[in-house]
Amino acid sequence: MQSSYENLKVTRHDDGVWVVTLARPAKRNALNADTIEELVALFSGARAAGAGAIVLNAEGDHFCAGLDLVEHHQEDRSPEAFWQLCLRWHEAFNKMEYGGVPVIAALKGAVVGGGLELASAAHIRVADASTYFALPEGQRGLFTGGGATIRVADLVGKARMIDMMLTGRVYKGDEAISVGLAQYLVDDSEAKALELAQRAAQNLPLTNFAICSAISHMQNMSALDAAYAEACVAGIVNTQAPARARLQAFADKTAARVRPD
Repeated sequence: MQSSYENLKVTRHDDGVWVVTLARPAKRNALNADTIEELVALFSGARAAGAGAIVLNAEGDHFCAGLDLVEHHQEDRSPEAFWQLCLRWHEAFNKMEYGGVPVIAALKGAVVGGGLELASAAHIRVADASTYFALPEGQRGLFTGGGATIRVADLVGKARMIDMMLTGRVYKGDEAISVGLAQYLVDDSEAKALELAQRAAQNLPLTNFAICSAISHMQNMSALDAAYAEACVAGIVNTQAPARARLQAFADKTAARVRPD
C-alpha cells in the first residue's frame, strides 16, 4: 500500500488502531478522483499492513460534502467517464465494507451526498451535535452514484431515501439516530470513535474479519444460502486456536461478564 497520500493523513497507533483523516478542509472534504484512488489503495492494503481497526475522521468543520462538484463541472465528463468514476467509488467503499477491518466513522458537520455514501460504508458511525445528513442530488439535477441505493437505503429504508432525494430533507440529532443513519450521538465524535476502535481492535483478527465482511456478504444472499454460509464461517471462526483461551477464561469465570451498564 502507499506510504504517503496527498488528500489523506494516516496515523498508526501501537495498539493497532489507525486514524485516517480526510484532509481537504477548504473543500469541506469533498471527494475528488484522486481522493477516491487513495481510499482504494489504503483500504485494499490495511488489513495486510496490520490495521486492527480504523477511525475515519476529517479535518475542519465537516466530515464530507460529497462529490467534488467543482471538479466534476470543470472535467465536463462524458457518460462513460462518469460511469467509470462511479465504479471507482464503489471499489473504494466496497474495500471499506468488505475488507475485514472495523471502520468507525467520526462524523461532524456535513455528511451529505457522497459523504453519506462514504459514511454508510463504515461499520459504525458516530455523530456529534453538529452532524447533519442529506442527499441533495435531486435538487442539483443528479443521481447517487456511490452506493446510496445500496447502503443508505439499507440503513434508513427505501421510502426515507427517496424522500431525502426528492425533497432535500435533512436529518440530524436524535432523529438521525432513530432512522439508523448513525449508531451513536455524543459530544465528541472523534474521542468516542477512537474508544470504539480501541475496543474492536482487542478482538481476534479473524473474528473481526468475519464480522466486517461475512455479515455484509450474507445480506446479499438468499436466506437459505446465508444460513449455510453462516454455518461455514462459524465453523472456522469458532474453532480457531486463539479463541480457545478466551473460551477457557469464560468457563473458569476469569473473563469479563456482560453487564447492562
